[in-house]
Amino acid sequence: MTQQTLPSTQLFGGAVSVTDGTVSVHDASALQTNHMDRLVHEAVFGEPLEREQARWLIWEIGQAVGVRPASIHDLYLARGRGECSGFTVPAINVRGASYDTARSIFRQAIALDAGTFLLEIARSEIAYTDQRPAEYVSVMLAAAMREGFRGPVFIQGDHFQVNSKKFAVNPEVEVDAVLQLVREAVSAGFYNIDVDTSTLVDLSHETLDEQQRRNYETCVQISRVVREVEPRGVTISIGGEIGEVGTENSTPEELEAFMDGFNRTLEAQAPGMAGLSKISVQSGTSHGGIVLADGSIAEVALDLDTLATLSKIARERYGLAGAVQHGASTLPDTAFSNFPSTETAEIHLATNFQNMLFDHLPEALRSEMYAWLEVNAKDERKATDSDEQFVYKTRKKALGPFKRQLWALPEESKAALGQAYDEKFAFLFRQLGIAGTREIVSRFVTPTALRRKMPVDGVPSVAAAPDDADLSD
Repeated sequence: MTQQTLPSTQLFGGAVSVTDGTVSVHDASALQTNHMDRLVHEAVFGEPLEREQARWLIWEIGQAVGVRPASIHDLYLARGRGECSGFTVPAINVRGASYDTARSIFRQAIALDAGTFLLEIARSEIAYTDQRPAEYVSVMLAAAMREGFRGPVFIQGDHFQVNSKKFAVNPEVEVDAVLQLVREAVSAGFYNIDVDTSTLVDLSHETLDEQQRRNYETCVQISRVVREVEPRGVTISIGGEIGEVGTENSTPEELEAFMDGFNRTLEAQAPGMAGLSKISVQSGTSHGGIVLADGSIAEVALDLDTLATLSKIARERYGLAGAVQHGASTLPDTAFSNFPSTETAEIHLATNFQNMLFDHLPEALRSEMYAWLEVNAKDERKATDSDEQFVYKTRKKALGPFKRQLWALPEESKAALGQAYDEKFAFLFRQLGIAGTREIVSRFVTPTALRRKMPVDGVPSVAAAPDDADLSD
């Protein structure tokens, strides 16, 4: 046997070794030190060879200690059968200062014995936050191990969306762009994918089936590729969507038209292939909330009856986990306990955590980022936008260009932000009923061991995919 020495393994001294391409962890406590901080920094900002080796090492250490990307599919189908209930899974979009943000999530998961949560990034976010899937997976796994978390890590591709305008010009090219992203994401370790073809719903048709046809047929097309590329032993959790967030509330009839059409089409094209595990609906929210002229967020008329009704239909008629609510992070605190009581399967949370990040930045850095927006995002400014509205709606676009600075925040800022995040995540996890759900995860989810070959050059194992759509919660 040949023991190999990678520069990245030296970070841990003798606690981690590589023999014949196999990683062994001799002292797991070393993973909860600043050695992991340096390794994940290399995985994000290192030179090509060192970066790929660091990402490989994080993956393989996770495989060795039981921190593995996993699909929530089986748990969601169990919920559809009525074998578990009473909680709503938060899907958290980690956009900026990602390592520190994820560390807070895992800290609270450990403290509350929570297991049913997803870490996600949307097609648009991948672009403007400068986080390709391979990087994102490495950061999430490293954060989990840094905090001592053990168990499945549910990483999700959010809003893998077909752009309706581009689809109208060239459907094949636009769908292929989504399929490229699917291949990249699954190869990286995204074992939960939300397919969003709701943009293709055409209300000009008379019947609901015709209105939803392009939606469900394209969703089937993308879902089949997800199944083709998923690793052996993994059934990726796939979600569909029937109503574009921010538009009219969804109806039972729309849900049934989509699901009947999807199931019928999938069975005709690929008999016996696993289908969807959940369905996203519209019930009154919008991505990022509606920002008023003074920068505050307008109140939302959330239709809880719609959520409860659609979740029940999704479970009882189609065996899904239930309905999914997007754009929920800017709701008032009093709203979150309603989701478990309506048996909402999943809610997506993003913008409020971004707001908290900007609130805790050093003034000089925040001003620099806002000045960057004035030059680089000026084309997105509407004539009616106040300064506050313009900044609120566009500041997410500065997260990628300022990624290094956000990773290198002063310790004082990191501590204050970490405390604020800890309090918010703990609150949300309790309100959503996921405290104590590690046992439910262990009952229904068995992560597959998936080892990878050690990289020998600087060529990434996952190719980059074109991505310029703009949609996230």
